[in-house]
Amino acid sequence: MKNMKTTLKKILILLLTGNLFFSGCKKEEPKLFVGRFNKPGEKGMSVYELNKRKGELTLISEADAGPSPAFMCFSEQRGLVYAANEVMEFGGVFGGGITTLRYDSEKGSFDKVGEIHIPYGGPCHISLSHDGDYLLVANYPNGSVAVVRLDKNGIPEEITDIFLYLKESPNDSHAHMILHDPDGKRVYVTDLGMDRIVIYNLDPVNGKLIEVENGIITLPRRSGPRHFTFNADGSLLYLINEFGSTVMVYRVDEDKGLIHLQTIPTVREGFITDNYCADIHISKDGRFLYGSNRGENTIVIYRIEKDGTLSLAGHASCGGDWPRNFTFDPSGKFLIVGNQKSNYISVFKIDRKTGFPAGASKNYDIGMPVFHKFVLLK
Repeated sequence: MKNMKTTLKKILILLLTGNLFFSGCKKEEPKLFVGRFNKPGEKGMSVYELNKRKGELTLISEADAGPSPAFMCFSEQRGLVYAANEVMEFGGVFGGGITTLRYDSEKGSFDKVGEIHIPYGGPCHISLSHDGDYLLVANYPNGSVAVVRLDKNGIPEEITDIFLYLKESPNDSHAHMILHDPDGKRVYVTDLGMDRIVIYNLDPVNGKLIEVENGIITLPRRSGPRHFTFNADGSLLYLINEFGSTVMVYRVDEDKGLIHLQTIPTVREGFITDNYCADIHISKDGRFLYGSNRGENTIVIYRIEKDGTLSLAGHASCGGDWPRNFTFDPSGKFLIVGNQKSNYISVFKIDRKTGFPAGASKNYDIGMPVFHKFVLLK
């Protein structure tokens, strides 16, 4: 009787911990999505699985995400991919496009479920509104931004707003990024050509962008604001400047918009060759800020101080030529860099103490990689 009670107790423990029937089930992990500039007939989106022990990537799927899917955003719950097609002609009409793909979890494949034309062409950045009801799109060549309403299934159905920024000689407007802040209060747009950040409220009913008071932040001439990221609570904004090869730190202020705290170079002292910064991200533990230098071909690493300002930690090789975008895996152990002109992805292991890539990279061939993000689609 005592042995039977002991056995039943063990079975109960196994059931409660899930070890009896589910020990063989593999936990689904986020996959690395890669977008690239592709040629006609080529699939522009690739999906990789990361071996977290070895830091190795395995290609598991490819999909037609339309021409040159240079940036993507995702609805993880709906299993949808929204790819910004950075072209000047989409479906035979002048302009760019958005291609929507749905993930089939049973087949492990993607089905194209929507296409929509975006006026003025060259969409280079796309993001979901904080409420998930709209897509926000930045178009580089002609300097415009668009708001796209999603239907009840998450498929783009109509453009609700579009801004074509004025050309002011000698500068041309080039919108490069559009993103809600972490709290969903305001939408921020970088205008690389006009050297400014523009801040909006988004009308959630009509899908209109409304410029806020003190909503234009002017930068020094030829800064070229490109990408930005917020700290965890949204109180600080970190901006990387393509032409100026600098990172700027701003405090987010509800009344004054953005208050400038610091400007710090991205390249080594004495570096005189042309350099064009691209991407910027904070480490998973929030201790370091990283930026990519196209020209110097490095990843610059800063320590984030207690007050949010930056101190230079150093520079590390990007593993190739022209590091456009980069990302970290969900664990924060690996850095993945897309070296556009080298036509491959480079994977580095990160030293948690120093924040630096440790050792040589592992490289994976793919034509002109320009976008990378880990996502778990349901």
